Amino acid sequence: MKPLDTKRLTIGISSMALFDLVESNKVFETEGKEAYCAYQIAREDEPLNPGVAYPLVKKLLGLNDRLPESLVEVVLLSRNSADTGLRVFNSISEHDLDIKRAAFTSGETPFGYISAFEVDLFLSTSPDDVRKALEAGHAAATILSGKGSTTDNGQLRIAFDGDAVIFSDESERIYKEKGLDAFTENEQLSAKEPMTGGPFKSFLAALHNLQSQFAEDISPVRTALVTARSAPAHERVVRTLRSWGIRIDEALFLGGLPKGQFLKSFGADIFFDDQAAHCESAQLHVATGHVPHGIANES
Repeated sequence: MKPLDTKRLTIGISSMALFDLVESNKVFETEGKEAYCAYQIAREDEPLNPGVAYPLVKKLLGLNDRLPESLVEVVLLSRNSADTGLRVFNSISEHDLDIKRAAFTSGETPFGYISAFEVDLFLSTSPDDVRKALEAGHAAATILSGKGSTTDNGQLRIAFDGDAVIFSDESERIYKEKGLDAFTENEQLSAKEPMTGGPFKSFLAALHNLQSQFAEDISPVRTALVTARSAPAHERVVRTLRSWGIRIDEALFLGGLPKGQFLKSFGADIFFDDQAAHCESAQLHVATGHVPHGIANES
């Protein structure tokens, strides 16, 4: 194991992404805030079931067991009040999750606390909160309901789309506005010019820092780029990551094929993509985060 870079990886997560609050939310939507509060207080000693992001959080926190000091922290950023949040914290204790810090905002968006907690990635079921976080320059994604990976390979496996996620959407804009031929020509002409980083560049760099604490063949973290790009548009991707000094363990250039089956084969614990169609394919097989960023998400 290599000397530690003490940069901590901090994940901010909403209570609805961490736990199954579907029934509780129905009470809120049909009967209002006061009924919701009474419902949660009456059940504060009943542990909540895991939500779609629970397995990811469990694996993230488990990385600390492999390190000489804890470098991964999960912070709860919740629209609950402190009163209703007591059930959430009781559930955290019941599930033996090492989560100590939280912000309960009583219905207000918690995204303003992302900077204060130095959060590297914000996961929520609220698209509005996620958009605000992205607009403020933070990596963020809307966790979608769907099937999580059941693969237990002993690793945390995270997959990313490229354009508008790891990279900026500058190339994707050319594709959307001028077509495939113009996109391909631009990528060939710009093959040796690194792309600008997208909203998830800093999170990928933080993951790379964790990976660098281990020899490559025993790393508990594995990453994949799963992109609709194909040759010859692959070269610029490779050269950009090389210029950043960031390692991607697997790169899949699919040329427009549906991504779901490939993500299942990779065994992704979560996949991040900016395009709704790719997210729909992915969420049938793995936990998926929609990144509402870039030209694909403009009105």
